Amino acid sequence: MAKTYFYFSAMNAGKSTTLLQSSHNYKERGMETLLFAPAFDDRFGDPAIYSRIGLKQEAILFDKNFNLFNFVESKKENIDNLRCILIDEAHFLTKAQVAQIIIITKKLGIAVLCYGLRSDFIGEPFEGSKYLLAWAEEITEIKTICHCGSKATMNVRIDSAGNPVKSGSKVQIGGNESYYSVCMKHFIEEVGSIQEYALEPIGAH
Repeated sequence: MAKTYFYFSAMNAGKSTTLLQSSHNYKERGMETLLFAPAFDDRFGDPAIYSRIGLKQEAILFDKNFNLFNFVESKKENIDNLRCILIDEAHFLTKAQVAQIIIITKKLGIAVLCYGLRSDFIGEPFEGSKYLLAWAEEITEIKTICHCGSKATMNVRIDSAGNPVKSGSKVQIGGNESYYSVCMKHFIEEVGSIQEYALEPIGAH
């Protein structure tokens, strides 16, 4: 039976590279894939998923109103041996879209591989990640390291001068010029949001 898989990591862990390699593996064995990426990530100009090491494959763009189940169901009859859906930046999915993914696996029998972050630059969970962590049948961490050598689990957003950013829009597309990944110790030291939450009076939320 097809399953939903969620591969999560901090920034710069090679999620897109892993996604593209997975798609290649399917295709090499005669099985077709469909790739999806957020519509607002227009850094590269055309609808495709890029990795930092130069790999690239065409992708279908989705926004918050895009119905993944309806789209995949409409394509299934026209694509021979469609076996896998791969979603980049899956943390940007809505709760409804994560539910659509689950239904794709169970009603259409197509595996869905999702790649994304758990939390944003102040440590808050993304909607898509929250429900993927709750509903995906297979969850795997793609590991990367902090500048201290410990495992990195958190993301720090930086400004043009390289200083940590502690407020702003949840969505800001960027690469190494805008983000780096750190361990929890250095996240608390550099951003501080989790420590601030711990000092809030009981019942503040």
